[in-house]
Amino acid sequence: MDFLTILGLVAGGLTTVAFLPQMFKTWQTKSAKDVSFVMLITFMSGLLLWLVYGIALQALPIIIANAVSFIFNLIILWLKIKYK
Repeated sequence: MDFLTILGLVAGGLTTVAFLPQMFKTWQTKSAKDVSFVMLITFMSGLLLWLVYGIALQALPIIIANAVSFIFNLIILWLKIKYK
């Protein structure tokens, strides 16, 4: 594995893990009132486009980071709707 791939995987891992505290807090408190619905939808749209871009380039770091981030944000969106 070359340096750029490792760099991409570390960067993607860090930005993806950044969503875990919000997801766990929303789950534990059963409240997502402070999470913006518009922000979630906009961000998830961007993640989906990055995922398509990564697939087109066959860039593993882009694919993994954006797929996992999309799933985490999908969970946050589901919790927002569930606990509304």
